[in-house]
Amino acid sequence: MSTPRILTYRIESRHPLLGHLLPGSAFKRLFANRSLAVALAVKSVDDPTLQKVRVVHIASGEVVFETGPAP
Repeated sequence: MSTPRILTYRIESRHPLLGHLLPGSAFKRLFANRSLAVALAVKSVDDPTLQKVRVVHIASGEVVFETGPAP
């Protein structure tokens, strides 16, 4: 019997999330794997140094990864 996967991470951005290898619906899903969520977040914007994107741990609300322009 396999252990159920708990979906605990969400990708957030004010910019459209697009990917050349994945459909747009992939970015609306929740993720069980933090590394996968971060990798998809970075790949989902044209320029992660200019466009803010973050990965949030759903239960705690903690931002576990964030990129974007410096304040």
